[in-house]
Amino acid sequence: MLKSKPRVKRLSGKTVLHILTGSIAAYKAPDLIKKMRDEGARVVCVMTACAKEFVTPTVLRTVSGERVYSEMFQQDAPFGVLHTSLADLPDLVLVSPATANFIAKMATGVSDDLASCLVLAIRKPILVAPAMNDNMYTHPVTQKNIAQLKALGYHFADPIEGDLACGRAGIGHIAPEDVLLAFVQNILSPRSRRR
Repeated sequence: MLKSKPRVKRLSGKTVLHILTGSIAAYKAPDLIKKMRDEGARVVCVMTACAKEFVTPTVLRTVSGERVYSEMFQQDAPFGVLHTSLADLPDLVLVSPATANFIAKMATGVSDDLASCLVLAIRKPILVAPAMNDNMYTHPVTQKNIAQLKALGYHFADPIEGDLACGRAGIGHIAPEDVLLAFVQNILSPRSRRR
């Protein structure tokens, strides 16, 4: 009887720093984290204060198997300068979900919390998954901010049309977990890095 080859885990040896911001779509993060871990990734989560309104650090710690960070000056942090030490960990940063507010902060260099400081300190690929009300997503300011980040080399997994928290359907629904996982895998693939 032939033994089947073990499945190749496409993210083995990779670390993803997963930044979560304050969108209702944050409730989907545990499923995505599990999928990334199933592919061999280490996933370290950083939450904004608003993200905690939608998913708890305990849930993220349980599914990631890692400590969850949110405060800029955590006294018991295992690093000296937290934002620069965390910036050295990942092979990729995933901002998912990304609110209009956080996208604006990234585009303008505002760094007033741990998550936004990390974005400025990291020199690895950054993948952004917007999730917000359709009017906020299509607003010219948000579109300008997204275009500016794309011009700087940020990757975007564009939102889809779907049910929104406001009760209507429109563009702004976060991309599905499988799509986000494929983006992460493609960005971190050896072929992608040679381009």
